[in-house]
Amino acid sequence: MSKFSMPKVFGAVTMGERGQIVIPMDIRKVFSIKPGDRLIVFAKENDGPIGLIPAEQFSKFLEHATEMLAKIKKINNAQ
Repeated sequence: MSKFSMPKVFGAVTMGERGQIVIPMDIRKVFSIKPGDRLIVFAKENDGPIGLIPAEQFSKFLEHATEMLAKIKKINNAQ
């Protein structure tokens, strides 16, 4: 079982007049985020934190989740 790790604060950002923010360099390095990369923005509506995830990683997560759900469905249908 993997060890639970606490989130890390990488810095603070300020939103500009056009709604733009700059992602701190340290987190860009950790996640290998480069200019032009697409990020998925997620949040619980009207409450909670706002998060970003590189679109490629999110796509891989969805593919894995789809595979796992198909396996579960196959097992349930076999019973």
